[in-house]
Amino acid sequence: MEDVDAVVFDVLGTLVDEPGGIRRAIREAVPDAGDDRVAELLATWQRHIEGEQHRIVAGKRGYASSAALDREAAERVAGDANIADGALVDRLAQASRSLTPWADSVDALARIASRKLVIGLSNADRSTLLWLSADAGLQWHQVLSADEAGTYKPAAEVYRMAVDVVARLPERVLMVAAHAWDLRAARAVGMRTAYVARPVGDPPAETDVLDGEFGGLHELAAALGT
Repeated sequence: MEDVDAVVFDVLGTLVDEPGGIRRAIREAVPDAGDDRVAELLATWQRHIEGEQHRIVAGKRGYASSAALDREAAERVAGDANIADGALVDRLAQASRSLTPWADSVDALARIASRKLVIGLSNADRSTLLWLSADAGLQWHQVLSADEAGTYKPAAEVYRMAVDVVARLPERVLMVAAHAWDLRAARAVGMRTAYVARPVGDPPAETDVLDGEFGGLHELAAALGT
């Protein structure tokens, strides 16, 4: 994998603990809720985000930014939990701006960036990525939002956008994610792919064809010769 010119990273789930951050925000908004109730409210949030993104990719809804979808999800959770305080809902809607990086994310990202072009490619909108990157300490050569493609991963346009920015053949660009669906879509446009295991994610199936599977980002860094 040392012949790769650029490494493109998924962000939410791959570099930062997105479910954990949303869960934490829900606990703050509903302090009396038990673990099971928090899990239910988190599932409500996730179903809304995933469902609406799928509708947008399928052309059943016009494009709406991730911040707009987060606001909708926060309002759904607030309705289910009987949260009437507007300030609490506002803070919940911005939960994706402050997510904890996985233990190896910051150091491994810097290690890889010392030898390779490093790009973030996320369904999060530009503003969310700005705040998230600063809060988590993620350093990029460039970070790209699905905003710029007007749709969401796994739409091919999002991955092609990253390849176009690098200005290399897709087989010289490596997509890294903790989600097999993300990697399948990247491979479909010709990118090379690497799965990194995370506690939250979508592990590859036996039928998936990948260029590498890694237990963490430092393993990936070694395979890249960095």
